[in-house]
Amino acid sequence: MTGALFEEDIMPLSADHHPFVDLNAEESAVLARVRQLVADQIGPMANRVGREDAFAWDTFRLLSREGLIANGFPREYGGMGATMMLRTRIVEEIARTCSATAAMLVGTDGSASAIVAAGSQSLKREVLPLLASGERQCAFALTEPQAGSDLGNLKTVARPVEGGVRVSGVKKFITRANVSDYFVVVAREPGSPPGTRHLMSYLVDRDSAGLAVSADAPKMGWYGLPIAELTFEDVFVPLERQLGERGVGMAIAQDLLLRARISHAAIALGRMSGALQIAAQYTGKRYVRGQPISDHQGIQWMLAEMGARIEAVRCVVYATARRYDRGDADVALHGSIAKLLATDLSMKVSIECLQLLGANGYLKDYPLERFVRDAKFNQIGEGTSEIHKNIIGAELAKRAAQMPPHPCLEIDPAVFAA
Repeated sequence: MTGALFEEDIMPLSADHHPFVDLNAEESAVLARVRQLVADQIGPMANRVGREDAFAWDTFRLLSREGLIANGFPREYGGMGATMMLRTRIVEEIARTCSATAAMLVGTDGSASAIVAAGSQSLKREVLPLLASGERQCAFALTEPQAGSDLGNLKTVARPVEGGVRVSGVKKFITRANVSDYFVVVAREPGSPPGTRHLMSYLVDRDSAGLAVSADAPKMGWYGLPIAELTFEDVFVPLERQLGERGVGMAIAQDLLLRARISHAAIALGRMSGALQIAAQYTGKRYVRGQPISDHQGIQWMLAEMGARIEAVRCVVYATARRYDRGDADVALHGSIAKLLATDLSMKVSIECLQLLGANGYLKDYPLERFVRDAKFNQIGEGTSEIHKNIIGAELAKRAAQMPPHPCLEIDPAVFAA
């Protein structure tokens, strides 16, 4: 079954030759290699990874050997300098079988992108090649017990001292905390008012005195990538570990979150594409009264609705990746749109595809029960669906207020306020 799963002539709604994707020959070769790795190694390992919530070292080492773990790193530090479009396609292909493997790429890119954007040249030369080779790992430490998407309420503080700062606070839900050698930590100046102007970012070594990593927290899905809590008790961070100038912590966090949100959308897109393929193939082989159930109109309508919606969301995700690569001013809004649409649809599609497999879908012999468990985290991580609705709604209201009255409106808009 594994080989058939990746035959391009049966891949429903293949992303190949999509009009929004413009890869050069080198990038296309990378993507072809990724697809082969998924068929030969990542896909066959995925079910094993999904049975136990322990870090998937074999998968991580494979990604490191193949140079994929550093796909977004600059070439001068051992990466391939991939565009967001290429990264989106790589993540999508891998997520067709394994969310954890795709998320390893996303997490590595996220933490490293902060160092690339704001680290000193000496810090980049010291750390990035180690991360690119997989010899070391780095995690992003942003979320706190009382502050997730609300960056203005971060409580972790960085108190200036001679030669650096001392960091105190707690970070929660930190992916790969127990296997990471460094942490990119966002903190605020002590005594600063709520808001984001006083945020700073630091690269903190795992073995720093006063830094404690909790045991892994048991969770529902995304096995292969454990999470834990970090406690900082007056941890000294030398000045050369500061990322950027005073007050740029917010900008670093925002770009990192944007990259992660686009990648979460790509993970969701890959997962639901894989789920639809499994369901479509299964219904073509499942016979009832001598007839494949895919011949039934009700089944065809389910497949059609899922396929059409996946293709629509694919256009949104790819367009957002292109906006990021072009540096569009409103890419953050589109990142929220892509993340909301893709992750919510992935949850719906994963459940409906499981339903099409009947009792078999509920068994761990099939990957759809894992897809359902993993899909739920996509709706929560990097900003819940509700947070993104708030972001999108507030921005649309703001833009509408700045527009002239609709040309079909025959009454004075001032009456709205009456």
